[in-house]
Amino acid sequence: VEVKIEVVIPEKERSKEEMSPNGKASPLIYKVNGTARHYHLEEHPIASNPYHNPKDMVEASVCHVKDLENGQMREVDLGCGKALLIKESGEFHAVGHKCPHYGAPLVKGVLSKGRVRCPWHGACFSIGTGDIEDFPGLDSLPRFQVKIEKEKVYIRASKQALQTQRRTKMMAKCISLSNYNLSSTNVLIIGAGAAGLVCAETLRQEGFSDRIVMCTMDRHLPYDRPKLSKSMDSHPEQIALRPKEFFCTYDIEVLTEMQVAAVDVKSKIAVFKDGFKMEYNKLLIATGNMPKTLSCKGREIENVFNIRTPEDANRVVKLATSKNVVIVGASFLGMEVAAYLAERAHSVSLVELEHVPFKKFFGERVGRAVMKMFENNRVKFYMQTEVSELREQEGKLKEVVLKSGKVLRADVCVVGVGAVPATGFLKQSGINIDSKGFVVVNKMMQTNIPGVFAAGDAVTFPLALRNNKKVNVPHWQMAHMHGRIAALNMLAHGTEISTVPYLWTAMFGKSLRYAGHGEGFDDVVIQGDLDELKFVAFYTKSDEVVAVASINYDPIVSKVAEVLAAGRTIRKRDVDTVISLSFRTGDMSWLTGKGS
Repeated sequence: VEVKIEVVIPEKERSKEEMSPNGKASPLIYKVNGTARHYHLEEHPIASNPYHNPKDMVEASVCHVKDLENGQMREVDLGCGKALLIKESGEFHAVGHKCPHYGAPLVKGVLSKGRVRCPWHGACFSIGTGDIEDFPGLDSLPRFQVKIEKEKVYIRASKQALQTQRRTKMMAKCISLSNYNLSSTNVLIIGAGAAGLVCAETLRQEGFSDRIVMCTMDRHLPYDRPKLSKSMDSHPEQIALRPKEFFCTYDIEVLTEMQVAAVDVKSKIAVFKDGFKMEYNKLLIATGNMPKTLSCKGREIENVFNIRTPEDANRVVKLATSKNVVIVGASFLGMEVAAYLAERAHSVSLVELEHVPFKKFFGERVGRAVMKMFENNRVKFYMQTEVSELREQEGKLKEVVLKSGKVLRADVCVVGVGAVPATGFLKQSGINIDSKGFVVVNKMMQTNIPGVFAAGDAVTFPLALRNNKKVNVPHWQMAHMHGRIAALNMLAHGTEISTVPYLWTAMFGKSLRYAGHGEGFDDVVIQGDLDELKFVAFYTKSDEVVAVASINYDPIVSKVAEVLAAGRTIRKRDVDTVISLSFRTGDMSWLTGKGS
């Protein structure tokens, strides 16, 4: 028996391409709230179509059809690139072998019910189409056709697809942008982070060809914000989520350094700080959070930073090199900055009100293990205290005075004491805001005002994993999904959010992964060795596992995320069984069905 894999255009996209002899689909009509919209679907010019170029094709023999059992994946080498060969339910599938997000090897991920989940950050892809189904990341996988002939397995694939290992979905373009009034748009997106960008891209992927305008206080096009504290010397163009040409090609307008001051939901008008007004039909609020600042004396001294932009991060690295750094707050940002600067600065001191970092999030035992890793890397902790004063010399920071009486030498101070939702401009709008300032939305990311949606760090939404409890989940992955759900419901799809939260942090070469929502956990079950930083921690509440975290225990977090996504409940007594079945043997049969 012979298996052949050949790059093909997914059926859905191929049918669109074949609708017109010039490669463009005929105009489609899509009704949104009773209004007819016309669409043109076009192929992404950056990832040009390689499927009909014989010179671009490569073929190689890789294995026998019986070499793979159901539920198995294999990375196969074609000489000029690799593909991921999958067998599930008696059928073979083949897709790109690397996650388009950060390049994780998907063969080490989790295969379950027609999709593969990334072992590093939890993104999910359909094995049938290659389409991205959960985030983070923007692109899908290339899909390769599988053929069975004789007793050998051959893969025939495009060299370009094998090398890029990514595929951007086909998107619509705006029909006649020149006809629009500059002060009017169909969709206005306030905020240009992950939620805003994914919303805009999803609209185009679904065939929406009316005007889309994104506005941001930032001076840059959307970028990979988590890298500001993980890779602090990155320049804006290095961490851009999409190149400038992408926005031009798909008519996604981005207004930089533009701040919305108020929203009139009755007139459907957004008022900008400079007085400019823009009418909209649909509105997405995706403004994220604003970092908290210190309230002590001297907080305005030079060289005291909140890291909000690439320029902030770059400036801190430059000033901190071979100097004394004080970081206030053992938050994710504070700890990541401390880890990044530990080898560059003369000294790094970290001030925190709690007695253990991450105690509320990861628990005391995991927090202590992480703290020990930092201490072994020359980071000095000052716990259970606060900053009382910042002192200067010739206008620049010289010392940080703690309430405990300790005085720390400091050339640079980075503040990471939390954040608040950037929703102050909505206070008089009539949009429902809770007591903490978060925009309240339903499962479809809709606010209480028709046509107004909200997404990302600034919202509370019903989390299916926790019986639809209204929660705020300020994770990069979750912002992506919020943006997609909002876009689909702007188009009246009626899609509800049901994703499992997933986050990660990287410190001193160690990646800590986390899935679920552990708020209010009452116990932690730990397997492995905390001292060696090779462990998995299950967070339980009333005997039910609500979250999981691990270091050097991949892909256990992604596997548990798949269990939770399937609607199953893991009990505390089942933790040993879960580890035995999923980690040691790779068996995912316990995902079948619902319930415990």
